[in-house]
Amino acid sequence: MKDKSDIGLVGLAVMGENLILNMESKGFTVTAYNRSYSKVEHFLNGRAQGKNIRGASSIQAFVESLSVPRKVMLMVKAGQAVDDFIEQLIPHLTAGDVIIDGGNTHFPDSNRRTQYLKTKNLLYIGAGVSGGEEGALKGPSIMPGGAKEAWPIVKDIFQAVSAKVADSHGNEVMPCCDWVGDEGAGHFVKMVHNGIEYGDMQLICEAYQLMKVVLGMNADEIQQVFAHWNTTELDSYLIDITKDIFAFKDENGEALVEKILDTAGQKGTGKWTGVTALDLGVPLTLIADSVFARCISSKKEQRIAASKLISGPTITFNGDKAEFIEQLRQAVLAAKIVSYAQGYMLMQEAAKEFSWQLNYGAIALMWRGGCIIRSAFLGKIKEAYDEQPELENLLLTPYFMDTVTNSQAAWRQVVGTAVANGIAIPCLSSALTYFDGFRTARLPANLLQAQRDFFGAHTYERVDKPRGEFFHTNWTGRGGDTASTTYDV
Repeated sequence: MKDKSDIGLVGLAVMGENLILNMESKGFTVTAYNRSYSKVEHFLNGRAQGKNIRGASSIQAFVESLSVPRKVMLMVKAGQAVDDFIEQLIPHLTAGDVIIDGGNTHFPDSNRRTQYLKTKNLLYIGAGVSGGEEGALKGPSIMPGGAKEAWPIVKDIFQAVSAKVADSHGNEVMPCCDWVGDEGAGHFVKMVHNGIEYGDMQLICEAYQLMKVVLGMNADEIQQVFAHWNTTELDSYLIDITKDIFAFKDENGEALVEKILDTAGQKGTGKWTGVTALDLGVPLTLIADSVFARCISSKKEQRIAASKLISGPTITFNGDKAEFIEQLRQAVLAAKIVSYAQGYMLMQEAAKEFSWQLNYGAIALMWRGGCIIRSAFLGKIKEAYDEQPELENLLLTPYFMDTVTNSQAAWRQVVGTAVANGIAIPCLSSALTYFDGFRTARLPANLLQAQRDFFGAHTYERVDKPRGEFFHTNWTGRGGDTASTTYDV
């Protein structure tokens, strides 16, 4: 074992342990530290036994075990715990050392920490890490941002342990890790990744509900559908694990998934994505609805009570089952495209807001492997941004425009069938509503602006006058000529 470790990692929960083992397997010596040293001892005597992994019983010993410039990665709960560990580390570090936060941190915290550690002559990286337990061990997607001077110091380690995807010649040589941008850019991109993950999962759940309730399919039949979908454009990690979930039987030989309580949890990243979209004025409708779908699922007792008092339509389906399943596949694909288009719009708006230089094609590549939303679908996104780096919306590129346009008849049929049968499909329907709004040259917002001007003198623009010229009308004859001093588009 080397006299000094290449990197140190704080936090021996699932992700921390597996990342350490991953790093060691790629030839790096790692020091492990945990607030409770008993966890370090358990790790050293168990999974880490015989490997180039050492433990430390104190922060001082931990830091002293690292080669200079020191690289410390925190895999602890986001929020105050990260700040607390940073404060404990600072007295023991020297100029040029790097602190890496690999948790699900809210990007404003990474913005703040980058600037704070700069005043201490230390470098900060906020790295989004995706892939769960298996990804951390075998190769996650890593999205680093922060102090750019830190990137050359950690690049070799990060790219070595990250997932790899094939290049244009089919060789698995491209790491799913590259520098994202300044300050909180890495954690912002990870936040958007998680928001898209929320949307993808909800779309799959809505497809399941339609197959189960409207078509009357059992778990084995649904499993076969997802297995087939995974051989199409929907090929992805989430579809792949979904087919495995439906195949899994409990101790009675019955589908376990049907015995799981229908209340979904969440850790906040989807909510952050939706709130940020509202702050930046981006119509992130599908992801927002996926968050609200989890919220309504948590109201289990209210839903049970309502189901006994409020009746909906009788479930009827007289069509061709196989044809509807294909329409459903097309609907999920079209809605998924809308979700990614909205997510990329949010990243583009954030890049303007925070003066980040984001490489959108590279981000798609980082998501191609290791992470939860990995899919072949992302290769098309990379191609789109490689061809048009300033692309404003994925729906304006030939592949995505043609795919959604060709799917819209099936998509509308699915949404109509769901509505007619009283099946909640918040994401399939909100994605279609966004698509119809996006492709409409004139929306009824002219009336909305008239209403705002009527009650609040908020002014409006006219189609027969140049943009940027604002008007106010005395609609009742009782108001004055004074207009509101602010106009919010």
